[in-house]
This record gives sequence, C-alpha cells and structure tokens, in this order.
Amino acid sequence: MKGDSTATTAALRAGLSTDPLWDFALAFYARPGVESACLRLQDEADVDVCELLWLCWLYRHRLMLTREPPGLTDIRRWQREITLPLRSLRRQLKDEASRNTGIAEVRRKIQQAELAAERETLLRLQCLAEQAEELAALPTSAPSLEIYLASRWKLQKKAQLLAAQTLECQLDPL
Repeated sequence: MKGDSTATTAALRAGLSTDPLWDFALAFYARPGVESACLRLQDEADVDVCELLWLCWLYRHRLMLTREPPGLTDIRRWQREITLPLRSLRRQLKDEASRNTGIAEVRRKIQQAELAAERETLLRLQCLAEQAEELAALPTSAPSLEIYLASRWKLQKKAQLLAAQTLECQLDPL
C-alpha cells in the first residue's frame, strides 16, 4: 500500500514542473475575490501570501505537506528580511505618492522590487515542492482547502474563514 501511495505522490509531483507556480499565482490572484481574500489573511492573520498561494497550488495538484520541509525556514527568512521591508516602504509612501510625482516614482520602483522578491519566493517554493520529501498525495478523505488553511494558520474569525472559503471556491481542480 505504501508503494502505491509513493507512486501516486511521484506522479502528482511530476505535474508541478508543467504548471509553474508563478504562472498559477498570477492567474489565481487575478480571479474575483482572490486578491482581497489574500490581503485580508495577510493583514489580519499574518499569513504569507506567497506561502498561501503555494499551498493552494499544491492542493490544486492534489498534494499537501505532511510536515514543513527544512528549506521553508530559509524562504520565510527571505520574506521577512527582503519582501516585508519593501512592502512596508511601499505602504508608507502611498499617501505622499498621491501628492508628489517624484515619490510616486520611488514608490513604483519599490513596488517592482517587491514583486521581484515575491517572484523569487515563488520560484524557491516551487523548487522546494519539486524536491521535498514532505509532500504526499491528498487522501480521499482530505479536508477542504478552507479547513486545511484554517488549521494551518489557526484562522478563527468569520472574515478569515470566508476568505479561505473564497480561495477554495476560485481554485479550479486539475
């Protein structure tokens, strides 16, 4: 039985390289309600949107983490030390940028750097998924994506659960 599970996981994992995480993230984020759901979870529950999109991508591929892969720590450090400071700077400049074209240009360049840092994060997460031993095929009795995300980040507020539900509703199965 374990051999079947391992073979299934390997077959599912093979599909990851044909569906780049970056492309999935851009398309999924553009779907109705996904951006606002992601930002709500980021701002209210301290959820990393790149990691959230990664888990949605894995779930779409019928894969889930059995435990956290060791490389995830380094990716989270990258997010904390590079992406989050860029996001903070961009947000700090929002009001002033609306009144000053020079500051608006600086803010635009910071936004480009933030997006580049997020793309790097997603590339690292994809590589991690393609190599991690901590992935398994979703069992037929797997929880819904909403429940999976809620348990992973301890989501309890109604608005947070609705945001997770929105992500599930917008996620197309393969």
